[in-house]
Amino acid sequence: MGKATGFVEYERELPQRRAVTERVNDWFEIYQDFPEEKLQKQGARCMDCGVPFCHNGCPVNNLIPDWNDLIYRGRWQDALRRLHATNNFPEFTGRICPAPCEASCVLGINQPPVAIKQIEKDIIEHGFREGWIRPEPAKVRTGKKVAIVGSGPAGLAAAQQLCRAGHSVSVYEKADRIGGLLRYGIPEFKLEKHIVDRRLEQMSSEGVKFVTGAHVGGNVAVADLQHEFDAILLAGGAEHSRDLSVPGRELKGIHFAMEFLPQQNRRNLGDAVAESGILATGKRVVIIGGGDTGADCLGTAHRQKALSVHQFEIMPKPPEQRSPQTPWPLWPMQLRTEGAHEEGGTRDWSLATTKFTGDADGNVRQLHGVRVGAPPKFEPIAGSEFMVEADLVLLAMGFLGPVRRGMLEQLGVALDGRGNVAADAGYMSSVAGVFAAGDMRRGQSLVVWAIAEGRKAAESVDRYVKQTTSLAQ
Repeated sequence: MGKATGFVEYERELPQRRAVTERVNDWFEIYQDFPEEKLQKQGARCMDCGVPFCHNGCPVNNLIPDWNDLIYRGRWQDALRRLHATNNFPEFTGRICPAPCEASCVLGINQPPVAIKQIEKDIIEHGFREGWIRPEPAKVRTGKKVAIVGSGPAGLAAAQQLCRAGHSVSVYEKADRIGGLLRYGIPEFKLEKHIVDRRLEQMSSEGVKFVTGAHVGGNVAVADLQHEFDAILLAGGAEHSRDLSVPGRELKGIHFAMEFLPQQNRRNLGDAVAESGILATGKRVVIIGGGDTGADCLGTAHRQKALSVHQFEIMPKPPEQRSPQTPWPLWPMQLRTEGAHEEGGTRDWSLATTKFTGDADGNVRQLHGVRVGAPPKFEPIAGSEFMVEADLVLLAMGFLGPVRRGMLEQLGVALDGRGNVAADAGYMSSVAGVFAAGDMRRGQSLVVWAIAEGRKAAESVDRYVKQTTSLAQ
């Protein structure tokens, strides 16, 4: 529980962000280091709250009060063991998770919640520095073979769990590097890629086989996987981007966010990107979509030295504080300001795009829009029409589920009403021996949910191939 009076004695404190003028000129993570003595005080704020609602808020059911108390007492190695008991990759969630655990922290009813996310990050980083995180290969091999399609957080979590259970695990990734959205969707300033690489090195040493350039349903036949493996887990994510069907959409310079973001990650990794690549440098940029992906585009545009950036959202502006419609311990509807918003740009809400216009060469030059009323109708407000100059438009309006053509069509798996892979309570699809997890099953969601799904699906796969399981979710 930390210190009995810690929540009274200590205020919530987090590490400072590096100066905007410094960080927009590099691609490193934006937060400064946090001294150990300050972190221990944050652990001390965890209360003896009786029912720790943070467990309920956390999709992987982290043992949060346990490791808060251990950090306060300086027992780092014990804290690390508790952390890894429920989460394969706390170095990812400690950086990019929006922390639903903090939203349901009991202290958060009338005070700032415990700094759970920061404590999580510092525990795992301490463990890496001390050399405590080593490969944990299975002592006995089962002889069973499992194929995992997709190397994002769901696929990686399942792979590590199943490999440690003794199965031969092969992860198939259509890109040239492992990591999925961790690699090519999340910018370096939020998650430097050496953080991903060090975990992949551990998994390789444990026996996980990674196969890149392997597009299942394309250059890798689905039938071959079904023939070779005892089970298949689909963890390919929700890659079907939501489009914007308005006049002028065909103009050059209008791109999906997931066309834009991976290119910069490739540049940072040292890859050559064609001169025709998408760059915000010197351009008037408009980002359509106010969520995390839009913020990632915003921060990237700042670092590419855009001339100006506007970010538009069709939903109304959230309240500054928790909305009464989402009381504790629910995830609160309220305004969130990311580091990218702090760096500049114009942010606006209740705006809908009506059309794009361009020049004689077919390049986008203007976005036309209108202010709209409340959802779900979003009725246009008469007289509120507007136009902004735009040389680059980035569509960051979310995703509509997995890509159906190719692998899913060839497997013949049933889809649910939202177009995701339908699966039962054991994560098995309508095809025997084929399982699904992560965004491909539940739709666009958080990295922490993907990890949770990967772990749960791994337990079901383990039980399926050997008719029992020793895996913990």
